[in-house]
Amino acid sequence: MDDWWEESLHDGFRVGLRIDELLHETKSAFQHLKLFENKALGRVLTLDGIVQTTERDEFIYHEMLSHTPILAHGDVHRVLIVGGGDGGMLRRVLMHPGIESVTVVEIDDSVIELSKRYLRSICGDAFDDPRAEVIIGDGAGYVADGRGQFDVIIVDSPDPVGPAGVLFERGFYSDCKSCLAAGGIIVTQNGVPFLQGEVLRSTVHHLRSLFADATCYLAPVPLYVGGFMAFGWASDDPTLRQVTLKTLSKRLAKVNLTARYYTAEIHMSAFALPGYVEALVVSV
Repeated sequence: MDDWWEESLHDGFRVGLRIDELLHETKSAFQHLKLFENKALGRVLTLDGIVQTTERDEFIYHEMLSHTPILAHGDVHRVLIVGGGDGGMLRRVLMHPGIESVTVVEIDDSVIELSKRYLRSICGDAFDDPRAEVIIGDGAGYVADGRGQFDVIIVDSPDPVGPAGVLFERGFYSDCKSCLAAGGIIVTQNGVPFLQGEVLRSTVHHLRSLFADATCYLAPVPLYVGGFMAFGWASDDPTLRQVTLKTLSKRLAKVNLTARYYTAEIHMSAFALPGYVEALVVSV
């Protein structure tokens, strides 16, 4: 029989992927890592039994969580990535020529080493870029210490299961705000609202208690099953979310960005929320 991997993150159904070749499996001090080949999706990375990224669809997630805040801001020089051990987010951020430094705080160095070895199609040479600083440590502890002022903070976290739960709490978002420069933006991974509505509702509630402008935007990431994936958005400058298509198009042309999903039009439309998502956001 074929060997299959199954994810049961959501109560009531499972997702199955065939393991065509097991490339690596280990238990680090923090989590169970598994990396395998799948004919349809390429290399698949799972942590504690939950899909984190695949070679086939990672570009959608990474482009939307990086390019959207950076191009909306328009003058980003310093970026903090909490999590992001696969390097896909770092690689996309470094595509912007105005970036002077990117700090990646990843709790598990095993994820980074695994990605460097097996997932070069995702991380490329991003970890070797002189603008990148990698800190192996707790992201919540890093922002609690208030080190650095960043134009954009990207919370590239796993689902709120186990130790990652702290990255969805108000105290963490408050500490992030203390690390944001004036007019900065924080964006967050907030799961699939069709199945994880409470995760999005809670995050937006916390962000609205801290920032002048807080909402979410969406993108369809095939392997995060259940429809659209939500990304939290918060800033004390409401005009950043109201950037015009003309301005975005000019900024995009200036940086000469290579993207497979993100466009100026997609950026604008991502903030148009379906009714069931809008109901979650307006009810907080």
